[in-house]
Amino acid sequence: MTTVLHCHKGIGPAVRGTALCASDDFSARYDLDRMKGVFSRPAHKLYGQDYRGQILVLNTAKGGVASAWMLRHMRESGVTPLAYVFNSVNPILAQGAAFGEITMVDRFEDGDVTTLIRSGDELLVEPEAGRITILSRGP
Repeated sequence: MTTVLHCHKGIGPAVRGTALCASDDFSARYDLDRMKGVFSRPAHKLYGQDYRGQILVLNTAKGGVASAWMLRHMRESGVTPLAYVFNSVNPILAQGAAFGEITMVDRFEDGDVTTLIRSGDELLVEPEAGRITILSRGP
């Protein structure tokens, strides 16, 4: 059985992949080892987990101008998640996603996306339509 979640119209192409989810906030600058492709801040709930090719589902984005160019650098180096899904995102990170050509959506009508989606869920993220479809539930 599929579940459809509705959000604000997002950025980037539609993507399909596996969710990596936590209720934590997100900083490209302080939470990630952008060379190894893992969460590197010990206090983060996803510490040590590989984010490459995953759809990251997190509470909110934090960070300033440096985060925008970091997302672009991640894309250029090939060490990037497949997409970002947030409850809310700041304009600077949204600009960074556009500049980095990375899919991003936020502002869900259905509630807290970090409780609606679980790590391991198979997702279809469609930014232009403002929706995520949970195709199957993970373990």
